[in-house]
Amino acid sequence: MKSYRLMLALCVGLLNGALLCAQDAAPQGRVFVNFVSASNVAVSPGHSTPIQFTFHVQDPYHINSSQPLAEELIPTQLHFSLPGEVALGKMQYPAGKVMSFPFDPGTKLSVYSGDFIVRGVVVAPSVASAGTYTIHGELKYQACDNNACYPPKKLPFTFNVKVGTAARATPKARPNATSPHIHN
Repeated sequence: MKSYRLMLALCVGLLNGALLCAQDAAPQGRVFVNFVSASNVAVSPGHSTPIQFTFHVQDPYHINSSQPLAEELIPTQLHFSLPGEVALGKMQYPAGKVMSFPFDPGTKLSVYSGDFIVRGVVVAPSVASAGTYTIHGELKYQACDNNACYPPKKLPFTFNVKVGTAARATPKARPNATSPHIHN
């Protein structure tokens, strides 16, 4: 764990020149994670519906899971900017894969690599106005490879939520014995 803490110090630039070294290995504009998709979402006022967000960590990188195994590690987190017509909740991150890496084979880390999916729930308050709303999200993460960690990044993304009109039950006419339109 001691060598990983030293590497973490290098990752976050606590030692002079270390951050520059990591940045030299990965250009400023380097993207380690891509937003693949959000499930199509339509919800009626006063109701909720599930949603899922799919991300892809590019090979050969990994990112810390949402619950890293050490306090000093940067967790992967989603943040949203929401209109009043929509709320997101019950975010469920996948469990990370527990792995060790060549820089410190004795230390286990909880990481995401390849595709991972975060699930949640979209809620439209009962007073929500009908319409399609663009939601702005951001994935905060720190990418590493087998040799180094890179400065934390934010991946902005957008998706749409369609709020429909509230469906009102319309009673169907049923003839009864007192109806003047029934002839025996």
